[in-house]
Amino acid sequence: MAQKRPREEMTIDSEITALFTAWNEALATRDPKAVVALYASDAVLLPTLSSRVRRDHEGIEDYFAMFLARGPHGVIDESVIRRFGNVAINSGIYTFTFDDGTSAQARFTLVYERRDGEWMIIEHHSSFMPD
Repeated sequence: MAQKRPREEMTIDSEITALFTAWNEALATRDPKAVVALYASDAVLLPTLSSRVRRDHEGIEDYFAMFLARGPHGVIDESVIRRFGNVAINSGIYTFTFDDGTSAQARFTLVYERRDGEWMIIEHHSSFMPD
């Protein structure tokens, strides 16, 4: 018999899963500023399609201007959510489909921190799945 998870843990998972949904909806706007607004000012982005580490909003916005031009839509295939006080980590695999009909599957880690009552992305790592 499967062990039931505490209600609090399920609520946290739902809350963190909703953060990915909000991020994916920001991608759908194709506005890099809408996406960057979800990142803390000191966030770090290790993106899938660039070898350059992005350490500030300007760099993150630059990356997303390029990425959003492809018309991405992401779906989480698998994830593990963990919470440590005011920090939450969502790691797993996601797949993006693009306007041209292509798709890409990648590993991801999104680290969130609750700042002034709001969850902000403080670290985002994404890399292609190995062959």
